[in-house]
Formats: sequence, C-alpha cells, structure tokens
Amino acid sequence: MASLRHRLESLGASELTGPAVRLEPLVPAHREALRAACAADPNIWDIYPYSLLGAHFDAWWDRVAGNRWVLVAIHDGAVVGMSSYYDIDDAKTSTAIGGTYFTPAVRGTGVNKEVKRLMLAAAFDAGARRVEFHIDAINGRSRRAVEKIGAVFEGILRQDRVTWTGRVRDTCVYSILKDEWPAVRAILEN
Repeated sequence: MASLRHRLESLGASELTGPAVRLEPLVPAHREALRAACAADPNIWDIYPYSLLGAHFDAWWDRVAGNRWVLVAIHDGAVVGMSSYYDIDDAKTSTAIGGTYFTPAVRGTGVNKEVKRLMLAAAFDAGARRVEFHIDAINGRSRRAVEKIGAVFEGILRQDRVTWTGRVRDTCVYSILKDEWPAVRAILEN
C-alpha cells in the first residue's frame, strides 16, 4: 500500500476542486500571480514565521519550487493564495495543513473554508489518521477559523520558533482526527 506521503503527492485536480476553488500544486506558471497575491497585504506577514514579500518571496520560491504539497488557490480564474501539507509522517499517518495565506479580497467569502474542506478530505481519503494546524498564538483570526470548523485545541508549544522578524513565537496546536472528520465535514459543507 502506498504511503500517506506518496498518496498526498499524487493528488490531482479532481480531488482538489470545489464549487468556488481549485487547488493546484505549485508550478513555475504560478510564480508572478502568487507574488502579486502575497503583496496584496504587506502588513500581514509580521504574524507569519516567514515573509513572502520582495526578496523574501524569491528565497521562499527557490526553496519550495517543485514541492507538490504547496497548493495554489485559484478562485474566479485568479491566484488568490495558497496552503500546504507539511510534517507528513507516514509512521504516525498524520500531516499538518498550514502556510495558508489568502488575499484580503477573498477573506470572509468562504474560500478558506472550501480550501480546508478540500485539503482535509484529500488528507483523510489518503489515509491520514490525524491532521494538525500550527498557529501563531497571536493570530486570533486563524485560531478562530479552525476552532469554528471543529478543530480541537491541544495546547501551546512555548517559544516554539523564531520568526523572520526575530520575534519568538508561541505556537498553538489544533487537530482533527479521522473519526471527527464527518462532523467537521458537515460544518464545512454548510
């Protein structure tokens, strides 16, 4: 049987297309549209562990180019953001979803909800037993969003990492287990 890592790497457009959003693995054709999307809200990057503005974008791109777990969100034919699978662990049959960013124009429109539904469905269909979210403790918007869909708060990793600004970040850990997925899916489908 194929590993969780392999099954997630093999995801195609059919598994990652919803009524309003299509997720595509990052490819060179997305570069400039994603750069522009990331530049639409320059102030938000202070709450991320990394920046995707200017030269920071280029360094990030060089590091993740060809990574099939970085997914670009397409809405109404335009690149509006991205999200990623990471910390894929075959032994634990778990993954994390994060590195999520959306342009201000689509925040609050349901795009993030649909992206989460598509990514969670694909992860659980691929055999994940657990999906985690790691959110900066000061990022109230993201914390409320995952709580609203039914993710369970597990605790805080104190002084978990140093961000690109030099700030020491506390990370909140949330999870959704496979047996919780049907209830979460129902929330995401409404």
